[in-house]
Amino acid sequence: MAQARAHQDKLTKPQGSLGRLEELSIKLAGVQSKAMPSVERKTVLVMAGDHGVAAEGVSLYPQEVTAQMVLNFLGGGAGINVLARLAGAGVVVVDMGVKAELPSHPRLLSRRIGPGTANMVQGPAMAREQAVAALEVGIEIVEAEASRGLDLVAGGDMGIANTTPSSAITAVLADVPLARAVGRGTGVHGRQLAHKRAVVEWALKVNQPDPSDALDVLAKVGGFEIGGLAGAMLGAAANGVPVVVDGFISSSAALVAAGLCPGVKDYFISAHRSTESGHRALLRHMGLKPILNLNLRLGEGTGAALAMIMAEASVRLLREMATFASAGVSTSDG
Repeated sequence: MAQARAHQDKLTKPQGSLGRLEELSIKLAGVQSKAMPSVERKTVLVMAGDHGVAAEGVSLYPQEVTAQMVLNFLGGGAGINVLARLAGAGVVVVDMGVKAELPSHPRLLSRRIGPGTANMVQGPAMAREQAVAALEVGIEIVEAEASRGLDLVAGGDMGIANTTPSSAITAVLADVPLARAVGRGTGVHGRQLAHKRAVVEWALKVNQPDPSDALDVLAKVGGFEIGGLAGAMLGAAANGVPVVVDGFISSSAALVAAGLCPGVKDYFISAHRSTESGHRALLRHMGLKPILNLNLRLGEGTGAALAMIMAEASVRLLREMATFASAGVSTSDG
């Protein structure tokens, strides 16, 4: 990082004039342990899973949409497909536990923990062993990607009702009041938003997740895709791969990962600030400063794909700009 910072200061610009882009290139240098980092090999892992709590009417969309959107990802027609193509990133789609049986597809990784989680208002969303299995799937997938060469990884999500477990995780692990932790998700408001908050409050009362045990929180009020994303983040950090953290759901997975291994936060790059009410408090709790603020709330890894473009811009500037000496440009001190 010191070498990257020193090189930044030799480039044909006033020191610090490229702002966050300079900071980003320096952080990438540190995570990759290379003074001249690379972001050519980029992957977005889109993990999908269903949630038993959907039965409580916390989303505007029916649960069938999860499976339908997975097929859309595989067909290349979703928002993440468009933005990943723009960013030059591959998209890996993972079935972590979609309720409906999905047809076999060459681009679908089936790593099902179960046909969706249990309804967390009635008890734990999953067994502790299932939470461990979800983490291990994420680690395994990133290990495989890293073995083929990986410079930058992001996680995306798909799962109807998954802002509800994310809100519960945020309330517990980031100590955020429910009034802020629970947001509109797919667009609920008024009485339905109040009902969603009541659902999360009841789930926390029933399960009593332990804030000092991130695995307990994941098991009791989490989701299979959230566990998979948390595992992927841990696996990426272990391999020296920077992690671009997408929106609210991915950030709740980052909370779980950091709860299991606090040092993993050093490998995180926050892509954007979601419109979800709990996201700002979550980011503040983790000390993460998002790159973008575009009022996004789609998920899928869309904000992360856009941030990958910013990451590549920062690295290209570091690697390709002329220095004062090479360009024959006078410095501020003459």
